[in-house]
Amino acid sequence: MPASNFRPWRLPAGSVHILVTTDTLSGIWTYTRELVSGLVSRGARVTLVSFGEVPLPQQTAWMDNLHGLEYRPTAFRLDWMHEGQDDLHDSFAYLVAPSGWMLDTVRECYTRARREAVIYNGRNPIFFNPYVEKDDSVLAIGRLLDAGKQVSLLTQKVHPLPVCIVGADAPVHPANAPIRADVKLAVNEVHVSFKGPQTEAQLRALYSRASIYAATSRYEPFSMAALEAAFSRCAIVANDIPSFREIWQDAAIYFRANDADSLAAAIRDLSEQPELCRKYANLAYARARECFTAKRMIDQYQELYENLLRSHAAAA
Repeated sequence: MPASNFRPWRLPAGSVHILVTTDTLSGIWTYTRELVSGLVSRGARVTLVSFGEVPLPQQTAWMDNLHGLEYRPTAFRLDWMHEGQDDLHDSFAYLVAPSGWMLDTVRECYTRARREAVIYNGRNPIFFNPYVEKDDSVLAIGRLLDAGKQVSLLTQKVHPLPVCIVGADAPVHPANAPIRADVKLAVNEVHVSFKGPQTEAQLRALYSRASIYAATSRYEPFSMAALEAAFSRCAIVANDIPSFREIWQDAAIYFRANDADSLAAAIRDLSEQPELCRKYANLAYARARECFTAKRMIDQYQELYENLLRSHAAAA
């Protein structure tokens, strides 16, 4: 449906009950908060089931005033976690089917769908500050040992700007670029520095000050971190993979897939051409505002649910 014809609507209270599954160990938790809060505020009843780890109280404070939400945390390990495969059977039994009929229904739903829809993740731009004066620095988020995120590409070359990697593990092998244990970005010599896990407020501050965000993932369904960086007016340097091309189109600079030399060259180009860096920061910000807000995401989910309910009513 064209955006110009889309009209948000509100579900009648209690008219639909939605099951949402999530994990508590990644940016998906932030996405879940945006989606669930929006659905409940518009009249839906939501049951939320989380995997990975039982969240801390500060992670669930946003649920306190959501009276249409039933939350069921679990500690079932995710498939990528150590011995995660051992929990698959138990987590499947917990979530999928309270009856044989429900199990049959779920199986039917996972055949080839008659209709399909892509609904992009979204964030509320009010949470980010795109107006802070930028440092000449590069930010990336990801575990150093995670081959999928491959932030380790940033440690293989010396860059003309300070680089900060957030949420990274300690390096297990010597890197070609100097590595600092502290967290200061503005230093006399160029280094790669590491931060441990950050609060949302701390991440927002880092996004707001960084001029470049490096989206290095080898594979990525979306990347909430890149979106948050875009809302903070960072220029996006992205791995040249299909999902990043789809999401950011011409609003990012792409480096040759999984290539540390090409990544370093892209960072160097933006460092040497401040106007180009500002251009791509503005392009990323504009695309995020146009395509990836929480409001648009929730509107599109509600449109999907409305169409499904209408189809069900017509069939009955």
